[in-house]
Formats: sequence, C-alpha cells, structure tokens
Amino acid sequence: MADRFRITLGQLNPTVGDLAGNAALALKAWEAGRTAGADLVALPEMFITGYQIQDLVMRRSFQLDVARRIEQLARDCADGPPMAIGSPWVEGTKLYNAYLILKGGRIASQVLKHHLPNEDVFDEVRIYDAGPLGGPYAVGNTRIGSPICEDAWYEDVAETLAETGAEFLLVPNGSPYHRHKYDVRINHMVARVIETGLPLIYLNMVGGQDDQVFDGASFGLNPGGKLAVQLPGFDECIAHVDLERTSEGWRIVEGEKAHQGDAWEQDYRVMVQATRDYFRKTGFKKALLGLSGGVDSALVAAIAADALGPGNVRCVMLPSEYTSEHSLEDAESVAKALGCHYDYVPISKARAAVTETLAPLFEGQAPDLTEENIQSRLRSLLLMALSNKFGEMLLTTGNKSEVAVGYATIYGDMSGGYNPIKDLYKTRVFETCRWRNANHRDWMNGPDGEVIPDRVITKPPSAELRDDQKDSDSLPDYPDLDAMLEILVDKAGSVADCVAAGFDEKTAQKVEHLVYVSEYKRFQAAPGARLTSGAFWLDRRYPIVNHWRDRD
Repeated sequence: MADRFRITLGQLNPTVGDLAGNAALALKAWEAGRTAGADLVALPEMFITGYQIQDLVMRRSFQLDVARRIEQLARDCADGPPMAIGSPWVEGTKLYNAYLILKGGRIASQVLKHHLPNEDVFDEVRIYDAGPLGGPYAVGNTRIGSPICEDAWYEDVAETLAETGAEFLLVPNGSPYHRHKYDVRINHMVARVIETGLPLIYLNMVGGQDDQVFDGASFGLNPGGKLAVQLPGFDECIAHVDLERTSEGWRIVEGEKAHQGDAWEQDYRVMVQATRDYFRKTGFKKALLGLSGGVDSALVAAIAADALGPGNVRCVMLPSEYTSEHSLEDAESVAKALGCHYDYVPISKARAAVTETLAPLFEGQAPDLTEENIQSRLRSLLLMALSNKFGEMLLTTGNKSEVAVGYATIYGDMSGGYNPIKDLYKTRVFETCRWRNANHRDWMNGPDGEVIPDRVITKPPSAELRDDQKDSDSLPDYPDLDAMLEILVDKAGSVADCVAAGFDEKTAQKVEHLVYVSEYKRFQAAPGARLTSGAFWLDRRYPIVNHWRDRD
C-alpha cells in the first residue's frame, strides 16, 4: 500500500460559459500534475462552466455541451492521473452540482452536492436538486471524501464520509470573497477536521465574475486543525500537496504558507481584480471615467490604473461654472500622478444650450434639482460619446453611501458599465485612499507612492452642482450616515436599532426612507465589486415599489 499521495491543486480562474477555455485550464493543471507524479489532479467546484452560472445552467443545450466537454476531457486525461473537477450534471430529470472523477478515459465516480446554499448571493435550491449523503471515492488504494463547498459547512456530510471509510477530505469550492470570509472558512474547516479526525484540503477558485471575486487562499489542515499548507489569496497557481501515511493515518506534509493580507489590502485587491476580470472577460481593454477632483473618482482612477495599466485609462474633467479651481487642480494632479491620459471638456456651453432649449417649457419655474441634474446628465452624454467612439468602458464612481440613499443621478453619474467602489462606504473610501498611497504590491499596474493627493482626501465632499454645495447639506455627516447604513442595510436592522446605537430617530427614519425610495435607481445601476455580505444586488433583493416603513 502506497505511503505517499500527491494531489495537484488547480487554483485557477475560469470564465463563465467558456467551456473550451476552462477545459484547457484544467488540462494544463493535469499536465503539470502528470509531470510532477501526482496521484490526483483537483479543480474547484463548477470549474468546467465557471461559477456562478445562474439560470444558464438550466438550458438543455448548455447541459449537453457541458457533458460533451467533460467526456472529451476524460478522454484527454486517460493516460495519466485521475482528475477531479466540478461540473453541473444531469441524471434523468434532475440537475446536480457535481464533482466528477475522470479516470481511464471515463467518468469513474461522481459526488453530488447535498446542502444547497440559499442565502447571500446563492440561489441553488431553486436551480439544483440535492444529492444524497454519499460515501468516498477510490483513487488507487486511497479513499477520498469530497464535501462540495457548502457540504463542508455542516457536520453530517463529513461525518458520513468518515464513517464510510474516507481517509482524508478534499473540499472543492466556488467561494466568493466578502470581508473576513477567510476566518469564517477556517473556523468551519477546523470543526470538520476535529469532528472527523481526518486531514482536509480546501480548494477554492480565483477570479472575478460580475460582482463577485473568488479569492483562492486554498489551504490544508491536519488533524487537530493545524495549518499545513496555505496557498496565496487571489493568485492563480498550480500547487502540489503531498500526504504521508503514518501510524495514525494520512497527514499533509508541511508546505508553503503564503501570507494573507489584512482587510484593507484584500478589499483593494478585490476591487482591482473585479475590474480587471470584468474587462478581460467582457472583451474591453480600456476604461474612461469622469475625474471630478473628488475622492471617489480619484480612487476609481487608481483602481483602474492598477487593474488595466495607466496607459489604458482615460480621465476626463468636465467642469461647469460651479467647479472650483482646486477641483480642476486636484483632478489633473491625480491623472498625472497615476500616469493616465487626461482630457479637459468644459460643459458650460452645452449646459447653456440645454437651458435655452428648455426655457420656454420652464418659464415661471424656479431653478431647482432639475438644473443640477442636467449637468450630471450632460457629463454622462459626453462620457458615453467618448466610450462609443474609442471603445472604452465607462466606469461609474458612486460609493456605497451614495448608492444606498440615492445621492446620485440616474442617467447621469450613475451611467457606465462597472462600478469598482459600489460596495465601499464613503468613510472607507477615505481610508482606502490613504492605504493605497502608503502601499504598493506587485499585482498593481499603477505607480508606487502617493497617487491621491492629501487635499483630495481631506477636503469636504461636494457634488459642485451649485454654489457652495456640500454633501452635508443634504445628508448626515458620513461617519453617522455610514454607521446607520451598516445597521439598516448590512445587518438588516431597524430604526430602533439605530436609536439604540445613539442616533436621532427622525434622522434614522429619513435615512431608511432614502434607502427604500432609491431602490429603482439601484435596479438600473452598474454592477460593482462585492466586498461585504450586504452588497447591493444579489445579497439584498427588495421590491422597487414598497410602501412599508419601519414604524411603531
């Protein structure tokens, strides 16, 4: 009986729907494993299709195409180690989230996901059928148990596998990032190791898909919960993990233990990776954005430069008569510090023309928010013209605080294809700018050093759509607003919870009202990087028309 077992882990970045490309990535990992003498090559959950595929997986033609690709991949991997790969799989009238073991040119074994997540961004109960509690599969003389992602968050699947002869656990995942998620995963996996007494290898995919980023950070735990192997977060890699048979059973051989960044670094990496992969996977190579001289657009410019390279980012200043001189200076200084292309496109003449056109209809009406929003929508028109002409995707720049309470103009500054900071509250925008100025990593394509001048970070925020305008004229100060939004949005709390936290009841009611009446704007908003489990889109699904309010 062999006393050493090598698993080649493919912590890779699939693309949803690119079955041929994903199969090629899997084959690359398999070839690396064969060269390294692997006993098994493992890919993450749903790797052949990418994840999450949502309702695409229910198309019969898609299911048949997946089956053909898997069968071809099995033939391609016949002469070498078995491959374990995540895939949707149809049995009769049922559709499963499956983990398939390809060996000897065929599908030798299959594991069917038992616990289907139905919270946060997941909707698997509606899409898939639950598989039965099953036993391990054999690779050579070794029996392996593979709880699929959510199955490892519950004790029953792992315990059943241990009781039916599994010698170690290999857990394939498509687990998307949210802040502090890594600690949650570790705690759950340590629990499974302690309960079963078996080593556990946790394999996660990497890469961005729409709003979600899969952060990798795959790891191995030995009995007792001791960390034996830690792969990098966010980076694609093919790693060989060895297990040795001891008198007490299999043990993972100590290996690489990559450093995991703190929450500030991980959040920034997610925004960069989400933007980079959204562009790459949608076929765009260049970005543009309106650079106002404010902190939000400055941070988006930095993220875009780090994601795509400064030479692929166009920053456009579109001043009106309300734009301050320091905003003009600050916008240009950000573009220069980052090394991005900078355009100056005044909107005063266009605004005057629109005002003149509307004058007969607006006669006798006092100027109000309408005229302010015309400025924002003119900017959108010009930015989209540049986007169309040069094939550059427009990035929007609204932070989560603004997105939450509707402090943004629909068809104006909300226009665009992607919003890197959509899930970043304003108070975290300020600190993230400071973090980026003080830190540089090899995954950043932008320059080192201070790229966002201190004045941009410290000046009072303003939309500059009228004289002497400040955000605080319309909203509570951002520290207070964000604290209330974290209660009302992220924690699904109540006005009473805000009051218990020390906030004025009427102010909390106003904030809650703004959140609800802004739903129609968010329904039409660009997608953006998910940083929390309270992100706007799949995490939080509310009706657009809603008259309910939290009142005693």
